Amino acid sequence: MERLHRTLRLLYTGRSQRARRFRYWLIAFDAVSILYFIVAAALPGSPGLMVVNTIFGVLILLDLSARLLISENRRRELTRIYTLADIIVVGTLLFAPFFAQNLAFLRILRALRLIRAYHLMSDLRRESLFFRRHEDAILAAINLFVFVFVTTSAVFVLTFSEGDGIAGYIDALYFTVATLTTTGFGDITMTTPGGKLLAVFIMVVGVALFVQLARAIFQPSKIRYKCEECGLSRHEPDAIHCKHCGAPLKIETEGTASL
Repeated sequence: MERLHRTLRLLYTGRSQRARRFRYWLIAFDAVSILYFIVAAALPGSPGLMVVNTIFGVLILLDLSARLLISENRRRELTRIYTLADIIVVGTLLFAPFFAQNLAFLRILRALRLIRAYHLMSDLRRESLFFRRHEDAILAAINLFVFVFVTTSAVFVLTFSEGDGIAGYIDALYFTVATLTTTGFGDITMTTPGGKLLAVFIMVVGVALFVQLARAIFQPSKIRYKCEECGLSRHEPDAIHCKHCGAPLKIETEGTASL
């Protein structure tokens, strides 16, 4: 058991090439599962779909169990939003198959957890100059992507029936994007109080996320690097001195990272 604990800790938090490769495989798995849940949200239930749901549920459960096993504070780990989301998803996939198609779509939230994980962020900053230069835009795009498809799933569940299939899901996506951008064509509207409140939520939160993405794209790009003297955390990619206090900086570039 101790050997398993040590191996998992090295894979999830280590800095070796093997550990980084393992975390990138987690990203790949997460991307595949996200695409699957986007498609499965609009598909009618079937035995084959239940089998695939079970496979994803077991894999997510293994990842969740590993994270809890290596956690130094399991109680705090259990209260994290992404852990609670994983618990809900595992429950819907393994123990509530009749509702798994809709609720399991919350699995998309794990993409945000993985991209924001401390060690993964360190890997990307160290190995990718593109990520370092466009970190804010990438994270803002992921935030918006997660919000759009989670709210689309909610709209589909509340407004459309399972028989509407892909066409109904596309209509839900169309409504979400039209509401988020405040275009409001009016051809698809919410008639219930709950639906109207959901539309208000989409407008308020969605517009904020959209503006955040636009600002990250068009404002001058800076790299996250904390100055040891004054604590300033944002600098130009080629800065060698802190603009605030003048202290020397050692920001990694493609050339220095490969040495």
